[in-house]
Amino acid sequence: MQKLLFLCSQNRRRSLTAEKIFHGYQNCKASSAGTESNARIKVTAGMIGWADIIFCMEKKHVRRLKEKYADEIRDKKIICLNIPDEYENMDEELQEILMSSVEEYLE
Repeated sequence: MQKLLFLCSQNRRRSLTAEKIFHGYQNCKASSAGTESNARIKVTAGMIGWADIIFCMEKKHVRRLKEKYADEIRDKKIICLNIPDEYENMDEELQEILMSSVEEYLE
């Protein structure tokens, strides 16, 4: 079972949508969090340790991980999806982008 962690800024739209789509998809477990201090659920070292692959929505999320969790991410596969913060939670276009972007990384 592959464990996927999706990160955006607030954990309200992009990463939350990704978690809903991919949890249970092709034998995957999915979780999501935000990198900002006021995120709905804030990313933790434990979440990073749990994940097999970490998907960040933007380069700034990768940068924040490197700044705060350098040791924890050393051996982790981190993918930047380059999805801008312009979609609502469960937006159909966002779902399509996520499916086409993430599927190639799944076992």
